Amino acid sequence: MPLIEIQDLHATVDGKEIIKGLSLTINPGEVHALMGPNGAGKSTLSNVIAGREGYEVTGGRVLFDGRDIADMEADERATAGIFLAFQYPVEIPGVATTTFLKAAMNAKRRAHGEGEIDAMQFLKLLRAQQKELDIPDEMIKRPVNMGYSGGEKKRAEALQMAMLQPRFCILDETDSGLDIDALKVVSDGVNKLRTAERGFLVITHYQRLLNYIVPDFVHVFAGGRIVKSGGKELALELEEKGYAEFAEQAA
Repeated sequence: MPLIEIQDLHATVDGKEIIKGLSLTINPGEVHALMGPNGAGKSTLSNVIAGREGYEVTGGRVLFDGRDIADMEADERATAGIFLAFQYPVEIPGVATTTFLKAAMNAKRRAHGEGEIDAMQFLKLLRAQQKELDIPDEMIKRPVNMGYSGGEKKRAEALQMAMLQPRFCILDETDSGLDIDALKVVSDGVNKLRTAERGFLVITHYQRLLNYIVPDFVHVFAGGRIVKSGGKELALELEEKGYAEFAEQAA
């Protein structure tokens, strides 16, 4: 069974149609890259799948593990196993990162009929993942994303993924604002999560991220729909030629 199946999806934001008939199937174990020019609707797609308010589906549907997610609230989608790493991670004043992570893990466990995680077990898991992602104690004691650099925010999101172990991960331009060192750390964290059961949708403008998170499939998104699909070599073609050809095709 496909992990994610998007069928002829149409969606609007503030009454304007942004997604205009998008179909895409992502199977367990696959990494799909979605590339395209600014304004194509890539981030709109990620927000629609995650269930963000203000994004209205006007046609088609999105299935997760065979279930239509239209009737699921954003928190239900998250506890079911859908994770969105934001292009611009939000700051949460007054909530320590450790507190946030434990609350998120316990919310997921309750949704699956499990008891809350033991404090020592949580700490052991956290320490192991901190080491993998080069995240110091001082950083996770601070409020979520408050005072973080761009690279720290993206590492914090990789930490959330590692702790929550979602089935489907959407990375919305996670390379935005990262230098090469930070990009390598974040990409290593993502690659460690690649399994036969988990799927990824990697949204990016640039081929450089795909040097580190190597996709199985690359899709060009322009004019609200996918206009071309291929293997990882398609990303190199886009890097060389740009999106002009596809923007004209979508017009």
